Amino acid sequence: MKNLFPVAAVLAALAITSCNPAPSASKISADPDNAGLKLPQGFGALKVADSIGQARHIAVTGQGDIYVKLNRLKDNKGIVLLSDKDGDGKAETQSSFGNYGGTGISLKNGYLYASSNEAVYRYKLDDQQHVTDTAKPETIVTGLIDRRQHNSKSVVLDDSGYVYVNIGAYSNSCQTEDRTKGSQGMQPCPILDSAGGIWRFRADGQNQSYGDGIRYATGLRNVVGLDWNTTNNALFVMQHGRDGLHDLFPDMYDTKTSAELPAEAMYQLKMGSDCGWPYIYYDQFQKKKILAPEYGGDGKKEGAPNAEEPVVAFPAHLAPNALLFYTGNMFPEKYKNGAFVAFHGSWNRAPEKQAGYMVAFVPFSGGKPSGDWEVFADGFAGMEEVTSPGQAKHRPCGLAQGPDGSLYISDDVTGAIYRIIYNK
Repeated sequence: MKNLFPVAAVLAALAITSCNPAPSASKISADPDNAGLKLPQGFGALKVADSIGQARHIAVTGQGDIYVKLNRLKDNKGIVLLSDKDGDGKAETQSSFGNYGGTGISLKNGYLYASSNEAVYRYKLDDQQHVTDTAKPETIVTGLIDRRQHNSKSVVLDDSGYVYVNIGAYSNSCQTEDRTKGSQGMQPCPILDSAGGIWRFRADGQNQSYGDGIRYATGLRNVVGLDWNTTNNALFVMQHGRDGLHDLFPDMYDTKTSAELPAEAMYQLKMGSDCGWPYIYYDQFQKKKILAPEYGGDGKKEGAPNAEEPVVAFPAHLAPNALLFYTGNMFPEKYKNGAFVAFHGSWNRAPEKQAGYMVAFVPFSGGKPSGDWEVFADGFAGMEEVTSPGQAKHRPCGLAQGPDGSLYISDDVTGAIYRIIYNK
């Protein structure tokens, strides 16, 4: 009889858990028009919620609830919790908390992590992954630089107790006079002391700032999308490439070249990585690291030979705002462990067409890209040709994986949340 109690306890616990299972995609139908999206054959899309605010990054719990970080406060709150109580795929209930805007949000080891543009906080979760006290988060990191330009503090956590924070450069190319025609670059670039890279802090620390963390990687102009790849236990990031080659140096670059350079680059980082900003940019056509014109470059000279090489190079100015390695089982095998990238869309590709406003996919094998990138989800802009970013009806910003393997995508124009499912 002594052995019956543990068994009974386990069965009781399983019964309690089964009362609130995550909604299954088999019970969920795509919207008749796939929520306006264009997807590969076999995939469908539905709009989970709309008009919730400027939805940036998102995180989905094991029960299928969705935490959304708002860039700006709505009703004086900056984090939204969406719940689908009846399992139809649509969020019927919504609550909000947090008195700060920002971008970053992540779930890890019983805590919800969220960032403002100056700090990182965390909230204790209960067994349903709901915040136990919304009014009293722990302050994990504080005092991060915010000079408005490239100021979003995206976050990701590893499996060793660390949180990684992007601190974007408050400059385009570290010119003495930022974004000024002909202005030369500062040598060395003083911005890199406190920005233009990824900083690492203890995930369970309190009131940490620069002196308590380490500059894990440098030479990154701005990273909004980042994720931890569990296959090779490494941090991957998407950099927003520099702007204005023609505007700043018209004698060296014509408008078409300026629209098409430099690449939006994916990097695999390690401790001490230097990706070369502002001294170089990556030219995806020459497949070379090119010395920036602010530092003596002419569009052909190579520079920073020791800087990291991108693992993937995308077209210029598409603004990658989220990166997600897919580990679910719903999608076909080709997507397993591959990378999804949400592109917010360009504003500076004239005279070429504006581009982006889509989610791309990169196949991976063994923790490395194994094929060319492709468009996965398109149609967010709501029109074939975007001449001004203000015309785009929706702009992808955040990505998250649901417990059933669904892919969630946020839009910070109308505050929509999309869910991509696959029907065999």
